[in-house]
Amino acid sequence: MRKRLSLFNDPMIAVLMLATLAGFILPVGGETRPVAQDVASTAIFALFLVNGMRVARGEIIRAFANWRYFLPLLVWVFGAMAILGLGFSRLAAAHLPPLVALGFLYLGTLPSTIQSATSYTTLAGGNIALAVVGAALINITGVLVTAPLFALLGGGELAELGNDAIWRIALMLVLPFMIGQALQGWTRGWILERKDKIVWLDRIVIGIAVYVAFSGAVEQGLARMFAAEDWLQLGMLVLAYLLLAKLGAWVLGGALSFAREDRIAFLFAGAQKSVAVGAPLAAILFAPEIAGFVIAPLLLYHLLQLVIAAPLAKYLSRSPG
Repeated sequence: MRKRLSLFNDPMIAVLMLATLAGFILPVGGETRPVAQDVASTAIFALFLVNGMRVARGEIIRAFANWRYFLPLLVWVFGAMAILGLGFSRLAAAHLPPLVALGFLYLGTLPSTIQSATSYTTLAGGNIALAVVGAALINITGVLVTAPLFALLGGGELAELGNDAIWRIALMLVLPFMIGQALQGWTRGWILERKDKIVWLDRIVIGIAVYVAFSGAVEQGLARMFAAEDWLQLGMLVLAYLLLAKLGAWVLGGALSFAREDRIAFLFAGAQKSVAVGAPLAAILFAPEIAGFVIAPLLLYHLLQLVIAAPLAKYLSRSPG
């Protein structure tokens, strides 16, 4: 029997909600903020070190070999989704605070989430191997591509983000990942044996990053800037973006004549955005007083994608074609 998936049995939702709530009620600031940032930076380094240990080098090589699937996936995630995010960013700028509107562009340039894409592909009866390797490849590429793509599409002051951002990403994300890859022969077995426990490292690091980010945004007046109707508008825009992402990925998979199992894998690997990369990366790219605003669309997207993905996967598992 396949594992039943729903919004309510995903611990990440509870972690995100608790971190966000803590940021609103007990925001870290003043002299303790640098300490909190150092803790977040150390946790992010540890997370990507472990990621380097558990993503097999052979999977990365096989991913590049299957270019007919992975090249369109890369173009969709970092091309079409990024441009769509830019469009929604400009649309949102007329109704929401500028940094929150900018969050749609940031959302659009982020990679897929491995765990979610794999889980829902499995539930829907899709190609699990493609989902795992595809989402892993997209995540690795996103570490290198997201920041410069975000700066390029954002233009203006964001274009200056490029060089400094690349250095911070190299130090905090790429370096530990490469160290993990180098140590993989000695550590991967130990990591995989404890994967159920180590997955909590992902959740804790993301929670810390979200807490520090929202603390800064609260200190800058996030609650005062956002009325109830603003949250409603943000939710509607995020939902519209998510539906277009899902529809576009499914249509493109059909246009490329993918087998049904491959098309399902493309759908979830192409439209499920990763808070596991987005929150830590935002902590590196932006000051805490900025990051909380920018990741607001991402956090809501992550919640809504789980709300939609579970029934969609169940429908696809029952649908003949």
